[in-house]
Amino acid sequence: MKKLSKGNAVRTLVRGATVMGLTLASAVPVTAAVAVAPAAVPPGLSCDTGKHAVDDHTGYALCRNDGSAPRTFWVHLVCGWSPDVDGEHVTLGPGQSGQSTAHCAGLGTGIGEIHVRP
Repeated sequence: MKKLSKGNAVRTLVRGATVMGLTLASAVPVTAAVAVAPAAVPPGLSCDTGKHAVDDHTGYALCRNDGSAPRTFWVHLVCGWSPDVDGEHVTLGPGQSGQSTAHCAGLGTGIGEIHVRP
């Protein structure tokens, strides 16, 4: 086993800390820059999605049935570090509007994406 001098040991420690710091620094912006992605809307529906005005962990899908047959939808939230959640299933007749809401766990990072599922 090679013995390190005090100077070499310090350089090795600093080099390892630098590499670890760069690794962590490059990983942080990826998770910190997560924004709510626009929702994919099922056919026959027109929907608006977003976060609750007061609670960043609650998301919604407000949809209108533009078709001629009943349609069922629900909101799906991608919750970052917490499990993803689905809102209540809502069935709309032609011309009707309705809303599905869901809530990400408070200990997580909040809503990363909002989807409307058929």
